[in-house]
Amino acid sequence: MVLAGVLTAVGGYLMGSIPTGVVLARAFTQADIRRAGSGNIGATNVYRTAGRLPGLLTLIGDVLKGVVPVLIGRYALDLSRDWLALAALAAFLGHLYPIYLSWRGGKGVATFFGIFLALSPLAAAASAVLWLGTVRRWGYSSLGSLVAALAMPTWIGLFGYPRLYILLSAVVATFIVLRHRENISRLLGGTEAKVAL
Repeated sequence: MVLAGVLTAVGGYLMGSIPTGVVLARAFTQADIRRAGSGNIGATNVYRTAGRLPGLLTLIGDVLKGVVPVLIGRYALDLSRDWLALAALAAFLGHLYPIYLSWRGGKGVATFFGIFLALSPLAAAASAVLWLGTVRRWGYSSLGSLVAALAMPTWIGLFGYPRLYILLSAVVATFIVLRHRENISRLLGGTEAKVAL
């Protein structure tokens, strides 16, 4: 169990490190997404700078980076909740600090949704609806991401998932807030770019 758990966590980190946005933006436009738009490797910047299709594919790819390690751990290896939470955190941190990009990754929102889609699907769905509603109402993807991340611990508790997942979601939400410091400053200053859905 221990070896399987460690290998799943390591595999989760390596999968999380895959720079989906960089690969897809280069495939579609030959451009380095890190030098375009906001410079972020996530789906929003890919959508803005490379187009709708690569943006959508980046979103799907980044979500899957969170889903796959958890599902492998649960259904193929029958790991405990502790190991599943560790694999989920490893995948998330892989996106933030990817070994393939010298530890400089994205903000983790799509991978965040992915890990909780696998761990606590009802809570993930509720946060996804909250993200969508926030973005459609105010037009800011970053605001939707912050609201959705900060609400996740509450959703997990309301739907009766393990307390361990509440703790995990609080840790992950903290990373997401920290990664959005510049966005928060721009939101407060009224200079944050909007996104059309």
